[in-house]
Amino acid sequence: MAISKSNGSGVVLAIDQGTTSSRAILFGPEQSIMAVAQREFTQHFPKSGWVEHECEEIWESVVSVCRDAIAKAGLSASDIAAIGITNQRETTVVWDRASGKPVHNAIVWQDRRTADFCAELKKAGEEEEVTARSGLLLDPYFSGTKLRWLLNNVEGVRERAERGELAFGTIDSFLIWRLTEGKRHVTDATNAARTLMYNIGANEWDDHLLKLLDIPSNMLPEVLDCAADFGVAESSILGAAIPICGVAGDQQAATIGNACFEPGMFKSTYGTGCFALLNTGADQIASKNRMLTTIAYRLNGETTYALEGSIFMAGATVQWLRDGLKIIDDAAQTGAMADLADDEQEIYLVPAFTGLGAPYWDADARGAIFGMTRATGPNEFARAALQAVCYQTRDLLDAMHADWPAAKSGESDTVLRVDGGMVASDWTMQYLADTLDAPVDRPTILETTALGAAWLAGNHVGAWPDQTGFAQTWARDRRFEPAMDGTLRERRYEGWKDAVQRTLSGR
Repeated sequence: MAISKSNGSGVVLAIDQGTTSSRAILFGPEQSIMAVAQREFTQHFPKSGWVEHECEEIWESVVSVCRDAIAKAGLSASDIAAIGITNQRETTVVWDRASGKPVHNAIVWQDRRTADFCAELKKAGEEEEVTARSGLLLDPYFSGTKLRWLLNNVEGVRERAERGELAFGTIDSFLIWRLTEGKRHVTDATNAARTLMYNIGANEWDDHLLKLLDIPSNMLPEVLDCAADFGVAESSILGAAIPICGVAGDQQAATIGNACFEPGMFKSTYGTGCFALLNTGADQIASKNRMLTTIAYRLNGETTYALEGSIFMAGATVQWLRDGLKIIDDAAQTGAMADLADDEQEIYLVPAFTGLGAPYWDADARGAIFGMTRATGPNEFARAALQAVCYQTRDLLDAMHADWPAAKSGESDTVLRVDGGMVASDWTMQYLADTLDAPVDRPTILETTALGAAWLAGNHVGAWPDQTGFAQTWARDRRFEPAMDGTLRERRYEGWKDAVQRTLSGR
C-alpha cells in the first residue's frame, strides 16, 4: 500500500500510549513541540501480581488527546503530515476481527500471572532455545505467555482464534487497527521482538516458539520496518485522513529520540519502569549476564540490535509513595525531601512489587525495606525510592559492560543519555551520575520517546531530516558529573546488593 509523501507542513503527530496515560504531542518541522495533551486511565489489579487495562478506555483516551492536541495547536487534521506511534511494549490485546472489540482486558507488561508456566518451561530446559531465537528470557514480562493465558482461560477464545476470528497485537497493533477501521493488522519489528514469538535473527515469526506456546499463527500481525506505510487514520476519527508512518516500542523510540544511532551509545528512560538500551549495531550480543538481546530499530530492511536491561519499578515507586503510603502529594516533592533526609541513615528500598527484572529476573521476589530505625520518616523513604532507581541502573550497565566490553571507551565507561519524567529531578540525576561514576546527559527535549516516533514518521514522508541530520539536532540541557567519594559510592552499592540478595525468592 503506497502512501503519498508529506503535505509539506512538516507537522507530525506523535501518539505516546504509555502504561498510566496516553499522550499526543504535535511537533513542528524544526522538531519543536507545538502542543501536548495527556489523559490518565485506570489501572486494574484483579489479583495480587495481576495488572490489566481496559482497552476501550485506552482507545478513547488516545482519540481524545489527539483531538485536544490538534485543537491546542490551532491546527486542523489536514495540517498534519504523518502520525508516529510509540507504545507500552509487551502489553497484550486480543480482539474480534469483525467488530474490533477486545475479548478481555489488556494484560499489562507488569503482570506476573504466568510466572508458574514460565517456571515450568525453565525446568523443562526450554530457556536456552527460547533465548537463542528471541533474545529474551522466560519471564511473564513478555507477550507470548500472556497470549497463551488468554487463549486458555477466557471462554471460547482458543476456538475462535483457531477459526481465524481473532487478532492478537500489542497496543500499537490495536491502535492501528482502530485508526484504520480494521484495514490494517500490522506491527513493527521492535514490538514483535518483545513478544517471545519472534525470531530476531531471521526477522520472522518463529514456528518453534509458536508451537512451544501453542499460539495459532493466524492471530499474528504483519511485521514492518519502524518507518513504513502502516495505514491511514480514517478522516472520521481525527478529521482528515492522515498516514501512519512510524512505529516503535517506547524504549526503542526513546533510543531513536536520543539519537543513539552509533554502536556503543547508551540511553536510559525513567518512566513507570526504567529501561536502559545499549546500541550494538549489526551484532546480536548473546548476554551472559541476563540482559536481553533485542531489536533497537529496523530501517530500510536493515536491523540494528541492542542489549537491554529492564527495571519494572522506577516512577511507579514514586507513585507508591504518593498513592500507597500517601507521604507525598506530587512526584516533584521527592528531590527536596531526599535532600533533607538524614545522611547517616542508609535505607534500602528494593521495589520488587511485581518481581525483579534484569539482571535478577525473579518473578516471585517482593518489595522490602532494610535499615529502618525509629528515626526513619518520609524524607528517608523518598530518598531510598530515588536511590533504588540509580542502584538498579548500575546493575544494568555493569552487566552490559561485562557482556560487551567494546562499549567502554574514553575517560569513562559510558556517557548515559536519559529521558522520561524522573529526569527532571536534579537530585536524582546527580545521584545517578555519582552511583555510575559516569556523566549523565539530560537533553533539552525530554519528550524523546514521542520525538523518536515523530522522527520515524516525519522522515518516512520526507518532511524531516535523515539520521545524520536528526542526530545533529540533539541538544544537551545539562551534564551531571560524578562527585561522590569512591569509597562511599562502593559502600552504598554493596549495601544495595546485599539488600537485593535478601529479597530474592530463591526459586
